[in-house]
Amino acid sequence: MPAPPPHTSLSPTADPAVELAQERDHLARARSELARMREHTLSLQADGGDAIAGEALARTLWLRAKALQDDPGTTLFFGRVDGKEALYIGRRHVSDAEGDPVVLDWRAGVSRPFYRASVTDPMGLVRRRRFGVEGGELTAYEDEWLAGEGSTDERGAPRTSALLAREIERPRIGPMRDIVATIQPEQDEIVRADVATTLCVQGAPGTGKTAVGLHRAAWLLYAYRDRLSRSGVLVVGPNRAFLEHVGAVLPSLGEVTVRHTTVEELVAHGQLRAVDTPHVAGLKGEARMADVLREALWAHVRPATEALVVPRGSRKWRVPAYEVQDMLDELRTRGVRYAAARAMLPQRLAHAVLVAMERSGDSPDDRVQDAVARSAAVKAYVKQIWPEATPTTVLARVLSTGEGLAEDQQAIVWHTAPRFPGSARWSAADLVLLDELSDLIERTPSLGHVILDEAQDLSPMQLRAVGRRASTGSLTVLGDLAQGTTPWATGSWAESLHHLGKDLAAPGTHLEELIRGFRVPGAVIDFAARLLPSIAPGLTPPESVRSNPGRLDVLAVPDAVSGAARATHESWTAHPGTVGVIVPDGWTAEVSGALQSVGLEHEVLDGGHVQEHLHRVLLVPATVAKGLEFDQVVVVEPAAIAAVEPDQRTGLRRLYVVLTRAVSGLTVVHADPLPDALTVDG
Repeated sequence: MPAPPPHTSLSPTADPAVELAQERDHLARARSELARMREHTLSLQADGGDAIAGEALARTLWLRAKALQDDPGTTLFFGRVDGKEALYIGRRHVSDAEGDPVVLDWRAGVSRPFYRASVTDPMGLVRRRRFGVEGGELTAYEDEWLAGEGSTDERGAPRTSALLAREIERPRIGPMRDIVATIQPEQDEIVRADVATTLCVQGAPGTGKTAVGLHRAAWLLYAYRDRLSRSGVLVVGPNRAFLEHVGAVLPSLGEVTVRHTTVEELVAHGQLRAVDTPHVAGLKGEARMADVLREALWAHVRPATEALVVPRGSRKWRVPAYEVQDMLDELRTRGVRYAAARAMLPQRLAHAVLVAMERSGDSPDDRVQDAVARSAAVKAYVKQIWPEATPTTVLARVLSTGEGLAEDQQAIVWHTAPRFPGSARWSAADLVLLDELSDLIERTPSLGHVILDEAQDLSPMQLRAVGRRASTGSLTVLGDLAQGTTPWATGSWAESLHHLGKDLAAPGTHLEELIRGFRVPGAVIDFAARLLPSIAPGLTPPESVRSNPGRLDVLAVPDAVSGAARATHESWTAHPGTVGVIVPDGWTAEVSGALQSVGLEHEVLDGGHVQEHLHRVLLVPATVAKGLEFDQVVVVEPAAIAAVEPDQRTGLRRLYVVLTRAVSGLTVVHADPLPDALTVDG
């Protein structure tokens, strides 16, 4: 490690202009070295010795070059720590031609003090420096003295960082950005947890749980690169709009191989052609459906009532029915998948034939056993007692006949069964059941790590679908019990983890709670928290650590639609950044027309593809708002947003979600009375 740069000053009285100029020089040097590293990577030849190895090496070099691409809109480092030497902390590692570091990756172990050092535990540091950044240039710096002169204020308290507060509170425009410069100590502990650890993070709105989960993925890929590059990392989010909102975070940290998907895409075993009622969807999502499907699948195996007879040469070899039944019983209790057990049966039967041959004085070898297993007699016998099964045939049988269903589950039975399984009209809940059956028939491959966001909204069967993708790996489970907006939303994280295949009481599985809010200002979070006693009485109320309390306006108007248009225009005119207009589902067209009437161009987020950056105003149905954030938010008719949901608790939880999307200011526009829970300051 090189010595500190010659310009380094450890005096609080150093000339700020000179110091800033020297830091800009270091940034220019870092950019130059990064360009050199990328050019070197691009110059390498992908010679792997053969075509397959060469193709793999070419892809590796391409990914490496992509990760080394500079982003002129940001800086290569955002901080510096001074202890025995000066170290610059950034989004990726940059070294000079001799291999000495110019910038250290934030994920490296030596970078940890930047996030965790304090006056009470300086971790060997004297100073932590943060940089102000605008348009990819350093505009300011701020020093936190962790030891010696300047480490406390005139009252003896640790000094706070104004630059850190400004970075946390600056307007959001476009997709979610990384928080690598502002990670807090409690967040850093989650990010750097061991790869074998499954973490469940209960996070109040604005605590950064989503960003923490994404940064954990980046850290794991850095710390366990070889292991996870083979087994894979997957991010599962609630909808495509959310995934596109957060999709820029990992590439900004140099990670371009992580796949993003939704639960619906994960279980896309057929075309979505039907919609269940909430009651039916809830029944199909219950954990007991796993037992129903398992029994329905294994019911295809018929009892052995006749002996197996195998002609071979001039003789016929017989395996009694009771012996075959013993084989069937043994295979069913092995815990293997249906298809794997079925594939074992011919060899079991062939072995029994070989035993009979040996008893008669023959000396058959393994080739004879394989030949018997492949014989027409054995194939026909296996087909008769252990037929092949497909997920669609099994599920169609259950939904057509009600076989194996309890009385209260009969509501899921089709009123009119399809003529054949291939013509069935599957719902979203059906596709999850098909995924369960696919795994019962053939094991689903496991990934190394899965990041699951908004997990509180998933049914037990959906959780099982995600969990089997990490059966031999680990998970980071993110969510907020207070934001559960489905009728089947989980009642506890222990229950959710159980359905994911993890045990909260077991070693290696931990529950962490984040309550310090960095995104939502105090005035907004306090207003929304009035709902907590009604929707999640056991949760700790969140607390905002923002220095700016934000803006809250509650406007009673004669007409909510026209009032929303006026309030949006005022927010758009008076404040920078994005304006999210969140409306009850079904109001989108009417509110869109009102926005156009006041001259506001806007985008509509419908949960599908998102084209961000086109307009500052975004019109969002309430059911799509989860996970998104906007500088200014206009919530239209809270009572109508809550009333759309199937029950009062779910309605108020939906309202809690939409009220906590604001980064700077919230305007609530209503013509109808507000829900009672909002009118009493809790």
